[in-house]
Amino acid sequence: MISFAVLAILSPILVTLICLGSMVFRSPLFLQKRVGQWGEVFIIFKFRSLPISTPSVPTHELCHAEITPYGKFLRRSKLDEVPQLLNVILGQMSLVGPRPCLPSQTAIIRLRESSGVFASKPGITGLAQLYDVHMEFPQEVVELDVKMQSKMSVGFYLKILLTTISKIVYPKRRCLK
Repeated sequence: MISFAVLAILSPILVTLICLGSMVFRSPLFLQKRVGQWGEVFIIFKFRSLPISTPSVPTHELCHAEITPYGKFLRRSKLDEVPQLLNVILGQMSLVGPRPCLPSQTAIIRLRESSGVFASKPGITGLAQLYDVHMEFPQEVVELDVKMQSKMSVGFYLKILLTTISKIVYPKRRCLK
């Protein structure tokens, strides 16, 4: 229900982003295979922030010079993530959970399989995002995923969600001490 509400509230902004994305990239949406709950592959929706010709690899393996000024804006504002609310509505993701990885990220997949992280639905945000730990550090990401799973409750879920919103609004503020 939260996803429907956010999409409705943001619909004027989303229409604008679709129009701008169409002018910059011709194709404003980016669809990519990701690994979700129980290790099942699904298609994630995002706003495109890189040229169409960019290979489908983890972000840390890309030359960041390829990111256009429009793409930088989308990533900094986290608006590139908003289409993932459709994945939440489709039941493939949750608002809070471990970030879904690419099928090619075998190190993180093995760690998540052995630690039980795949029992959770992937999320748009989670502890790894709040602590700025990226997928290029699989051990650290999975440690935070496991910590998040062990502490998960309605209150903790809401705390992560509200801290994420706060971090977007006040990016220089330290979150979750």
